[in-house]
Amino acid sequence: MIRTVHASDIGRVRSVNEDSVWTGVTSQGYTLGIIADGMGGHLAGDTASRLALESVREGLDGIASGLSGEDLSAALLDAIMKANDTVYKQAASDERYHNMGTTVVSALLTGRSGCIGHIGDSRAYIIQDGKARQLTEDHTLVNELFKNGQITLEELDTHPRRNVLIRALGTDEDIKVDLIPITLEPGGVLLLCSDGLSNFVSAEHLGKVAGMQEISLKERADRLLQLALLAGGGDNISVAMLEHHEEAAVPESKEWER
Repeated sequence: MIRTVHASDIGRVRSVNEDSVWTGVTSQGYTLGIIADGMGGHLAGDTASRLALESVREGLDGIASGLSGEDLSAALLDAIMKANDTVYKQAASDERYHNMGTTVVSALLTGRSGCIGHIGDSRAYIIQDGKARQLTEDHTLVNELFKNGQITLEELDTHPRRNVLIRALGTDEDIKVDLIPITLEPGGVLLLCSDGLSNFVSAEHLGKVAGMQEISLKERADRLLQLALLAGGGDNISVAMLEHHEEAAVPESKEWER
């Protein structure tokens, strides 16, 4: 069975939390985790992430039961594309939301297998035996520069344009979403997070804390938030964790985190 938890913090610098995060079970019994990190200013970023999350949840609540493999991936992609349409149309219809957009990283599981859908620089990691492996690729300008050999690995974290996205949800009518199949091994944790966590806490520490099975999943999530805050808390911080347990478990949290 899959146990889930999510948590979010405004951080120490921002005046508004523009992240939206949720984990739980859909009406047809699929496990869902989603993080959206909004951009475009206080009102716009908050609105974009909320609309995206609500749209994806609504879309996936309506899918048929018993899906697996390619059908599950197709359902997640369709839900994210519809969310893009929702955010894009809202931005076009109201000047207050001009140029708003959001990242999205979402996991949809049936049992311990499923798919990750991703656009932007929020991330998904697989945690196994206390080690974190990044599954998603940041859709950022600096990552493209790095892949093209124009900057070094060391420059990724310090480049003045490191926060510039080249792909996001809601900014364009047509978008490309990365889809990544995932299977959780016993004791494995799928960790989703906004860049307010990954920019301030190393993958080594993410793996160590998220893999601490001697404490509850909620305690691990809270510790990750505290690590980001201790490192400066320069952005909104959000985390969602999905852990594979041999025994039956219910989600630890189904509350909205804003």
